[in-house]
Amino acid sequence: MSSTKSNYLFNLLLTVVSLIFPILSFPYAARILGPVGIGKVQFIISFSQYFALISALGIPIYGIREIAKVQNDKSKLDKTFSELMIMYVITSVILSILYIITVSVISFVGKEVRLYYSATGIILLGFCSIDWFYAGMEQFKTIAIRSVAIKAISLVLLYVFVKTSNDVFTYLLITIFSLLGNNIINIFLVWNRVSIVSTKLNFKRHLKPLFYIFSTSIASSMYTLLDVIILGFLADTKAVGYYSAGVKLAKFSIPFVTSLGAVIIPQISANLEEKNLDKFYDLLNKSFEFVVFISVPISLGLFLLSREALLVFSGPKFLAGQAVMQILAFLPFIIGLGYFFGIQILVASGKDKQLFISVTVGMVVSIVLNFLLIPYFKETGAAYANLVSEIFVTGTYIYFVKTLFEFKINYKSLIQTVISSLVFIPITMILKHIIGNLIFEVLVSIATCSAIYILIQTFLFKNSTAVSICNILSKSLKKVVYGSGRSHSL
Repeated sequence: MSSTKSNYLFNLLLTVVSLIFPILSFPYAARILGPVGIGKVQFIISFSQYFALISALGIPIYGIREIAKVQNDKSKLDKTFSELMIMYVITSVILSILYIITVSVISFVGKEVRLYYSATGIILLGFCSIDWFYAGMEQFKTIAIRSVAIKAISLVLLYVFVKTSNDVFTYLLITIFSLLGNNIINIFLVWNRVSIVSTKLNFKRHLKPLFYIFSTSIASSMYTLLDVIILGFLADTKAVGYYSAGVKLAKFSIPFVTSLGAVIIPQISANLEEKNLDKFYDLLNKSFEFVVFISVPISLGLFLLSREALLVFSGPKFLAGQAVMQILAFLPFIIGLGYFFGIQILVASGKDKQLFISVTVGMVVSIVLNFLLIPYFKETGAAYANLVSEIFVTGTYIYFVKTLFEFKINYKSLIQTVISSLVFIPITMILKHIIGNLIFEVLVSIATCSAIYILIQTFLFKNSTAVSICNILSKSLKKVVYGSGRSHSL
């Protein structure tokens, strides 16, 4: 249990930093580069990440499950890691070549070819992303500490070297470093824990499950990455800039929503492998309650404070993206449920075919809606397509889980959470009229809504997650008071 708590705390640290990093970096970059500069970089990153996604073959998801199964057997661990890593290296090289050829023949790249070539590193070094190995080994401390260090360095580089609207290339390089830095460090240090072997390798055993997960990754990218690419093709980089600002704000909290799930996936897989169903369902119940408890208030808060958050986060130049943010404000809740039903249950239990079918539904919906809506509504059309696609995917996940498992959705907890969150409406309306300073208004609104929400959930509904939070805060406060009292007496 202590190991689980430790892993969660380190994963929470990584999540908090992942939340803070865009808050500290994007507003600065947005004000310097403007919608066009930001849109250009986001389009190039998304374009290269799509090739990187193909080269990954689904290993970042599949690898967690497979490593978790053999983490206590060194010979099997080396064998599994070697098989997956060799496959990953080969596809990274192949897709890098295809990317360079594609970029070289696309006419609209033109003067920006240097930017596109620079992004090749995201694909070529994609195999260095071995967080799947550390997650499977339940070593979240390793992932967290190095990721925090790289993000801190990236932030310093941003503030030092990005000074004018002409620094688009510099911003792109820093963004690439923030994506790859931690991966490169990990690939050098992983050899202390695992070895590459070349005998008795069996690549064939991975092909069928990887096919489903790979196909799932490609299909899901249609509504997670390809929306930016389609928007860039059918509209312009300014529309991509507005869309990116709204999407970043809507999605920045999602890692926090899914933080607990990332930690317990190896445990879910292990309990299913050992047929310990009581523990399996107990983990799922706790995780579901956590996802709902966190995601519902975040979604409503984002919707109510969309204008204020955009002005603080991106500046007045990006205010045209307010509609995007309001449309996508409920993504933390929808994606949070999707992660729970799809990744924590279907993937962890090896139901790769069902996962593939679910995201294929989302892919079809996304492609149809993007091509129908973007020509007329630009970034707003892309936002509607994104939201509807995620709803279809999550809905299909839920259908399969209800069909294959005996897990029962805790509707009582969901209703109580929605009721507790509704107090945000009058609170934010009152504070908007009382407080004149924009930043102060956002901070006070978040603090007030959070405090009242937790109090209602704790004392009125006795929510176990809220009670745990209050107990932690109470113990921390007692330590501070006790410590200061001892210090004073001494």
